[in-house]
Amino acid sequence: MRRLGRLTAGLAAVTALSVGASGCVTVHGELEVLPGATESEAAQALEDFTAAYNEADKAYDPALDADRVTGSLGAINQAGLKARRKTGPGGNAAHKPLELTDADFVIPKKVGWPRWFLADTDSNRDEDGGKLDTRWLLVFVRTGPDTPWKAAYLAAVAPSRVPEFRKDADGWAEPVPSAETDEVLATAPAELSRTYTAYLEKGAPDVFAPGATTSGWRDARKNVRRAGFSYQYIDQPLDEGDFAPLGLRTKDGGALVFFSSRHFERQTAAEGLRPTVTPDVRALLTGEVKSTLTKERVSSQLVHVPERGDGDADKVSVLNRLPGLVAAEGS
Repeated sequence: MRRLGRLTAGLAAVTALSVGASGCVTVHGELEVLPGATESEAAQALEDFTAAYNEADKAYDPALDADRVTGSLGAINQAGLKARRKTGPGGNAAHKPLELTDADFVIPKKVGWPRWFLADTDSNRDEDGGKLDTRWLLVFVRTGPDTPWKAAYLAAVAPSRVPEFRKDADGWAEPVPSAETDEVLATAPAELSRTYTAYLEKGAPDVFAPGATTSGWRDARKNVRRAGFSYQYIDQPLDEGDFAPLGLRTKDGGALVFFSSRHFERQTAAEGLRPTVTPDVRALLTGEVKSTLTKERVSSQLVHVPERGDGDADKVSVLNRLPGLVAAEGS
């Protein structure tokens, strides 16, 4: 799997150069515990993101919202627009403006930079013609006083699965420290990306509740030979810089945590066959597909981490997973 190294190089470089979203950076001597944003700043950040997103989606131009996205959402958004620009150079004829309304802002207090907040919104993109109601949860991050707010995470969740957050007397939320240990929570939030990717590859540590994105996905990948093709999978943690996990304490003693991961799927054809290359894959393809096709995806997960206890009550529940193709390589 040496070719996988070349696929990871670009994203790894971005990660290495970015500012840690879970660390504390002191700017202009700010050492106080302060809210990450005001309500008006949060509302403006959401408005700016939505406007940029719609412009970029209408034109299929990643440059139009590049300064409003970051982290896993940014990687997925930018690669998707790049691909669609190649498959639809005239822009998005079916563009429907995204609308994010009824916003509730959950703003944690913390020291220094980067700062961040959660926007709990209603969107006009509900599935099933509006029959399946969801809330769009977006995490916005700002790395310094002179930088714009950027959306780093997005998850669509049923309203009943959005927990109540722990807040102080002034209404400010409590962030989960990056050094939170499993003496408090069932699983350390800072280790979730490594824990998740290790679970997918080895089945351990077994800390996740059964479901389509945990046990179901792992079981589905056990069939590595299908109709003349063999499959290999590699899962890698993605937890530094702009991809760092971000979490908020919930009233039940647990935490709601966003984290990222990276996944590779390599398809190798038997003699006389060739992997199928779809238009969206071809748009992001390097090399020529002769007998192998390797796809790289970035994924963001939203999970509820319960308070440390006993047995099944300890299991981490995956509330949403958002994957996106970011690169492909043929050989």
